[in-house]
Amino acid sequence: MLAILPRVLRRSIGSSIYSFSTTSRCRADPWPLPHTREHIQSTQSQEDAPKIQPIPRPNESETSLRARLVYQSRKRGTLETDLLLSTFAQENMSNMSVAELQEYDKLLDENDWDIYYWATNKRTPPERWASTQLLDRLRVHVRNEGKVVRRMPDLP
Repeated sequence: MLAILPRVLRRSIGSSIYSFSTTSRCRADPWPLPHTREHIQSTQSQEDAPKIQPIPRPNESETSLRARLVYQSRKRGTLETDLLLSTFAQENMSNMSVAELQEYDKLLDENDWDIYYWATNKRTPPERWASTQLLDRLRVHVRNEGKVVRRMPDLP
């Protein structure tokens, strides 16, 4: 293959082609597949890692809080969690008190895959979420016992 390339290009990349190796010098996959041993180990080690503190919003109005939570429920980063949380927010946020909205805000500070696994009962949630009514309501929503066809709700 190297003979086909122009001489200038061979000089610039020739040494790097032969130095490429897949031995132990390679790093572990930064995005392991869910439920693999590597993924479980990486998420367990992340629980001990210091978390980034959320932005304090001391004077946020209830209207602004609701609008922000609707948006954050929809724009998470993983489609699975986006769908679960945005439909949950659409069906439940109008009935939530300010204290429940603030608790939901704290839940949204968690990792997307953690929320997904806790809501689908694939993993045991940490103590701070294990016995909360909010997570129980989210789990009922996820079970979808009415077999409702869900899609991403439109933004207001």
